[in-house]
Amino acid sequence: MPITTHNLIIAGFHALSDPIRISVIELLRQRELCVCDLCDALEVSQSKLSFHLKTLKEANLVNSRQEGRWIYYSLNLCQFQILETYLAEFHLNSVFLSPRSQCE
Repeated sequence: MPITTHNLIIAGFHALSDPIRISVIELLRQRELCVCDLCDALEVSQSKLSFHLKTLKEANLVNSRQEGRWIYYSLNLCQFQILETYLAEFHLNSVFLSPRSQCE
């Protein structure tokens, strides 16, 4: 696995470890939203949300685009697919493990 992919996987799981960021992801699953809509829906300040959006962007989990003075966010589904594939490899490899080595 290339180091950049490795770092994105680490950043992705870190970004998904916070309840506010999970809530952002859940809202963005429905549609693209601007910061003001996310703030309203989550009942958080823009400065607090900006910190969480920065973490999600650094993990490549969300895309942003500016329209006028507003920034709109959407999910980067390609990055979620990378995380999904990473986890699926554990499931595929578990077929080859002996029953004693699996957790009970």
